[in-house]
Amino acid sequence: MYTFFSIYLTLLLTSFTTNGLELSGKKIPEIYTSGLTEAFSKAGDNAKELRLTFGKIKDEEVSGLAFLISHMPERDLTSLSSNYLAENIRYAYLARATFPWSKEIKEELFFNDVIPYASINERRDQWRKDFFKRFSPLVKECKTPGEAAQILNKEMWSMVGVSYHATKRPKPDQSPYESIKAKYASCSGLSILLINACRSVGIPARFAGTPMWSNNRGNHSWVEVWDGKSWQFTGACEYNPAGLGKAWFAGNAAKAIKDNPKHAIYASSWEKATTHFPLVWDFSIRYVNAINVTERYSGKKINRVFIDILTRPGGKRVAANVEVFHEGRKIAAGKTRDSNNDTNDIFSIKLNSTTEHQIRIATGGNKVLVRKFYPSGKVDERIELFIEKDD
Repeated sequence: MYTFFSIYLTLLLTSFTTNGLELSGKKIPEIYTSGLTEAFSKAGDNAKELRLTFGKIKDEEVSGLAFLISHMPERDLTSLSSNYLAENIRYAYLARATFPWSKEIKEELFFNDVIPYASINERRDQWRKDFFKRFSPLVKECKTPGEAAQILNKEMWSMVGVSYHATKRPKPDQSPYESIKAKYASCSGLSILLINACRSVGIPARFAGTPMWSNNRGNHSWVEVWDGKSWQFTGACEYNPAGLGKAWFAGNAAKAIKDNPKHAIYASSWEKATTHFPLVWDFSIRYVNAINVTERYSGKKINRVFIDILTRPGGKRVAANVEVFHEGRKIAAGKTRDSNNDTNDIFSIKLNSTTEHQIRIATGGNKVLVRKFYPSGKVDERIELFIEKDD
């Protein structure tokens, strides 16, 4: 009896006409027939649930859902419910109808970088409806996707109560609600959160990063946002008033090596690709599709000196306003980073001289400390200076 009912339900939900495949009464564009057939085969018993989803959406949403399912990893094909997928699709299309920038983006960008409910291997949270309601008011006056992404990256973190911490976050690949619960996230967890916030209001966004910087100082992840004309990078929870395409890691990214999988830069893709995103916390995961985007970052090589201010040798990093002088002339100014910033996010300057330099450190009030340092001329040299001076 159960077997007969299952077969009957499958036939009811799926039919082939002279015009092609139909699912729950919805005509499926021929371009997706092969992909859906393969997806349903991989889904096993959950194929019925996937087919049901087509009966819960509008006709104009069918192509988006067909694309989504055609490129879903097997872990999702066998587990996600029709209600989960239908809500994700409905609110993605609602964002497209609501915000002018989303109406204007090409369909392939909308399908690949707005509709997907996940970026990498994170837990599959049902965030789309919640995030649409949370973040729509923030961007309702924005004119472009780039402007809206900047507003989100500036304002959303206080709303969700999440900040960066290298050790307090439970794991690197946290889902949005895992990060909100923990209150801390890695660069990867923060990137996932910002990507989902962007997608919730119709902004194409994708996960980007490198398994290892070419100087072997560790991996890093960030976000790429479509600004209406091109992909631009930004650090999650690292709003830069100078705009998109400005970040502390730009110099490191410029030295990425396209043909070295360890040192290349990748951007995630929902659509199946010949390359997978190398996830440093689990290299066995190969279902996260990616494209090698190193060439967009690699340009003129930049040699810099990195300066960290610490309380004492082996002590904590200190955030302070600093000015750098050479031969009595101020040549640079900025702010050093503390332990709340990525460990690779270090104040840096370009220096050509190896003679004496002075750095003036504002430690609070009217107190200013002066420290001397002598660059060695080595590429990407790191210099540590200390608040507590040995006499």
